[in-house]
Amino acid sequence: MNVHVYENAQLASKAAAGLFLARLLSKPEAVLGLATGSTPIGIYRQLIEWYREGLIDFSNAVSFNLDEYVGLSGEHPCSYRYFMNEQLFDSVNMKETHVPSGTAQDMEEEAAAYDAAIARAGGIDLQLLGLGQNGHIGFNEPAESFSYGTQVVDLTESTIKANRRFFDREEDVPRRAISLGIGGIMKARQVVLCAFGQNKAQAVRDMVYGPVSPACPASILQLHQDAVILLDEEAASLL
Repeated sequence: MNVHVYENAQLASKAAAGLFLARLLSKPEAVLGLATGSTPIGIYRQLIEWYREGLIDFSNAVSFNLDEYVGLSGEHPCSYRYFMNEQLFDSVNMKETHVPSGTAQDMEEEAAAYDAAIARAGGIDLQLLGLGQNGHIGFNEPAESFSYGTQVVDLTESTIKANRRFFDREEDVPRRAISLGIGGIMKARQVVLCAFGQNKAQAVRDMVYGPVSPACPASILQLHQDAVILLDEEAASLL
């Protein structure tokens, strides 16, 4: 686990975007694992800027997103497909984009199909992650054991409250999501996790210095062969 601390989130986001740039320069057909939420917005804005300047090209790249809310279609403005279209996909020339379906008739079948699609694509080369205040990555919440494959998960109250800002009312926040499992994340050749703000400081400390435990899902990254952790000073304040 390589930890880097930057003065602010803007600099850390630019560093993360730089890792995407380096990956696509060395492997134009890279398979990119993408994330949603407020953390990656600055990263995506930087990638769009570089794309418009001609520095980066996604025309041979394929992306797979971590997760989606169960019950929301891709047209719903709070869905992660909608978020990705708005924040990145509509502005760059990505060859293929994949987001799990939140409205599949059989969610277990959808989960298995998603894992199979990633495997057919050759596996994820670079997986971007944010960090939940309770240490979750993707929607892999604290639990008694680590998950493996893509699965439907029940969201904790802390995660629901954290995502409340994206919805009109707290009761509108979905209670379940389909998420790439811990095993899927750990298969990525490189993992880049970004965490910004004082409210992430305890989760960062538990991830970096705590025991490897499903009580803090992100702690598993201590065992990853190439995990890069990019923090602003506030998120790193307890290290």
